[in-house]
Amino acid sequence: MSETNKTDDAVIPQQASPSSDREVLLKVEGLEKHFPIKKGILQRQVGAVKAVDGIDFEVRKGETLGVVGESGCGKSTMGRVITRLQDPTGGKVTFEGQDITHLSTAKMRPLRRDIQMIFQDPYGSLNPRHTIGSIVSAPFRLQGVEPEGGVKKEVQRLLELVGLSPEHYNRYPHEFSGGQRQRIGIARALALKPKLVVADEPVSALDVSIQAQVVNLMDDLQEELGLTYVIIAHDLSVVRHVSDRVAVMYLGKIVELADSTKLYESPMHPYTKALMSAVPVPDPKRRGQKSERILLRGDVPSPIAPPSGCRFHTRCWKATEICRTTEPPLLELRPGQRVACHHPENFADQAPQDTVLLTAAKEASELVGEAVLEESAEPAKPAAEATEAEPEPAAEPEVEAAEAEASAEPEPDSDAPAEDPESESDAPAEEPEAAAESPAEPSADSTVEAQKSQESTDK
Repeated sequence: MSETNKTDDAVIPQQASPSSDREVLLKVEGLEKHFPIKKGILQRQVGAVKAVDGIDFEVRKGETLGVVGESGCGKSTMGRVITRLQDPTGGKVTFEGQDITHLSTAKMRPLRRDIQMIFQDPYGSLNPRHTIGSIVSAPFRLQGVEPEGGVKKEVQRLLELVGLSPEHYNRYPHEFSGGQRQRIGIARALALKPKLVVADEPVSALDVSIQAQVVNLMDDLQEELGLTYVIIAHDLSVVRHVSDRVAVMYLGKIVELADSTKLYESPMHPYTKALMSAVPVPDPKRRGQKSERILLRGDVPSPIAPPSGCRFHTRCWKATEICRTTEPPLLELRPGQRVACHHPENFADQAPQDTVLLTAAKEASELVGEAVLEESAEPAKPAAEATEAEPEPAAEPEVEAAEAEASAEPEPDSDAPAEDPESESDAPAEEPEAAAESPAEPSADSTVEAQKSQESTDK
């Protein structure tokens, strides 16, 4: 028995292996979701909003994938499509080896136990006419599951898990704050102990203290139940804390996918680097110091007509002609780090032959260069100002001394003319001044004598 226990203990660390050795739970290939734009009486389609336009990634069992990006890049739409709350336009979604891309509502119902979602808006995701007990117990009724001890007892236990009181069982959603409503949504999503949970901004509506509580709760449930998370968030610090891997989205595309540590330490895509530069550093020692903040020019292009080639080239400071004409593939440039860029950061250039920057890239590079120069010149500024200020006070006494000497020179010339030769011999540099001043007095007398002589000759 002891030997079997030892072997069992030896197997457990192998199960806690890196995410690359785990079994793939969710696989997404070329996923697309386009929303048609229709006009006219006949409602003809004249265009489409390309919210998600061809993304590929995998989620392994027991890991947490964080998805970050600007508002409008397609994160929430991607979460709704992989849970089949919305039908995809193209691509393929595989869950536990089963293709669920085109399953009907009836065939998807059994899979709802294993795939749940935490919605972004806690006000719109809860029915205001139902009590909290009815909302949280809805998954049990729909799936025909009878928990141990009864539904009410299980719902009260879930409410305690998310930091609410069991007495809230008979209350209505309008009696709660936004953060409390979000916790009710989390309790409902975890009711059936799903295998995959897609959390769309799960802690954005919570207070800072409650954020830590909910994040720790999700971590504990992940270890206890073996949950797999896809967390969509804007808070990069939360994503870094809870995620094993991070996917960066821009305008419906994944531009970088890497391990959390590698992504934050050395981002390779210029857009990722700009995102990371916006993260504040909570360090009191850095108070008053300017960090390298990369300001992107212009707005995000419209998903109705995205730019050709690399979609970030209109705002990138490294964009060249190949970025405008050729779309970069998502390649694994480093182990565990995939990047879609022709000119990645902290890595060898993928297009070394193309070195001419576009006009927009030149303007953007000037902004980035100014930010870097300001950061590098900030500590050296006082020294530069001191060096420039030193000659000015030194030059002022010399000017004042020269003016004093110039004002004092005429008096000794009139009172003691005998001292002029000595002063001229001692200070040869003052000879032009003495020569200019000495003829000044006789020049007036000579003019008077010249006028008198001229008058006598006229007479």
